[in-house]
Amino acid sequence: MNPYTSLISTLSILLGTTLTISSNHWVTAWAGLEINTLAIIPLISKSHHPRAIEASIKYFLTQAAASTLILFSSTINAWSTGQWDITQLTHPIACTLLTTAIAMKLGLAPFHFWFPEVLQGSPLITALLLSTIMKFPPTTILLLTSNSLKPGLLVAMAVTSVALGGWMGLNQTQIRKILAFSSIAHLGWMTSIIIFNPKLTLLAFYMYILITSAVFLGANTTNSLTLSTTMTSWTKIPPLNATLMLTLLSLAGLPPLSGFLPKWLIIHELTKQEMTTTATILALLSLLSLFFYLRLTYYSTITMPPNSTNHMKQWRSNKPVSPTTAILMTLSSTLLPLSPMILATT
Repeated sequence: MNPYTSLISTLSILLGTTLTISSNHWVTAWAGLEINTLAIIPLISKSHHPRAIEASIKYFLTQAAASTLILFSSTINAWSTGQWDITQLTHPIACTLLTTAIAMKLGLAPFHFWFPEVLQGSPLITALLLSTIMKFPPTTILLLTSNSLKPGLLVAMAVTSVALGGWMGLNQTQIRKILAFSSIAHLGWMTSIIIFNPKLTLLAFYMYILITSAVFLGANTTNSLTLSTTMTSWTKIPPLNATLMLTLLSLAGLPPLSGFLPKWLIIHELTKQEMTTTATILALLSLLSLFFYLRLTYYSTITMPPNSTNHMKQWRSNKPVSPTTAILMTLSSTLLPLSPMILATT
C-alpha cells in the first residue's frame, strides 16, 4: 500500500474520531462518522484479495445505512423540537431509530452479522482499528444520548449480544472471527449498564480497548491467524506466548487479572439497581465466552502439534516484539490491584 495513502487514511480516522467525540451538533457528529467510514475502507481492502474487497463493500453498505438512520432520526427530532443538539433527543421514533443506527455502527446484536465477516477479510492491524478506535465515536454518541433511550430495549440488546457473542464464537477456528464475537459480547456488557452508570461503561470500554489491542498486537507479532497456527507459535517467542495466555484469560474476565474489574463492577451496579436477574443471566452467559478463550489459551500454550519434528516448529520470528505490545500485555494482566485508584478517578 502506498505510504501516503496509509498516512492520509490514518490522519482522516483521527480527524473523524475527534470531530465526532467533540461535537454537540448532529451534523458535525454525522460528518465525523462519514470521514471515519471512508478513511478505513482503503485499509480494509489494501491486500486486493477478493475477501478483502468483499469485506470493504459489506462495511461500506452497513455503515452507510447506519449513517442514513442517524441523519433521519436527528432530522425527525429537529423537526419535532427545533433543536440539533445531540443531548436533546426526545422524540420516541427518533430514539428508536438512533438505537438501531448505533447498534449497526457498533455491531450489537441483532445487527452484528457484518462485523465478523469484515474482520475476517481485514489484516490484523486493520481489524484492531475496527475493534477499538472505530467503535469510539458511536459509543460517545450512545453515552451522550443514553438518558433519552429506552432502558428495556438496551438491556434486551445487551443480553442478546452477550449470548450470541459467546454462542457463535464456540465453533470458530479463525482468530479474527473469535475476537469479533468477543467484541460483540463485551459491547453487550457495556450496553447493559450505560443508562445507570455511563462512567462505568467508559471504564469498561477503555479496559476492553487495552486488552483487545494487546491480543491483536500479540497475534500480529507471531502471525497467528487460526487455531492451528497458534499451536506452533510458542516456538517463535515463548515469553510473548506465555504473556498472551494471561492476556486472553484477562479478556475472559478471570480474577485476579485486569479484565475481571469491569465485569465485577457491572454486576455490582446491576445488583444495586435491583436487576439481579439480568446480572445473573450476563454472568452465566459469559461462561460461553470463557470456553473459547480457554480453548485459545489451551491451543497456544499447552497443546503440541501431533507431528512435532523440527521442521514443523516455527522457530524463526520475522517480527520483533515492540515495546507497545509488551506494555499493553503487562497492563492487561496487572491492573486489578490498582482498581481503588481507578475507581477514585472515574
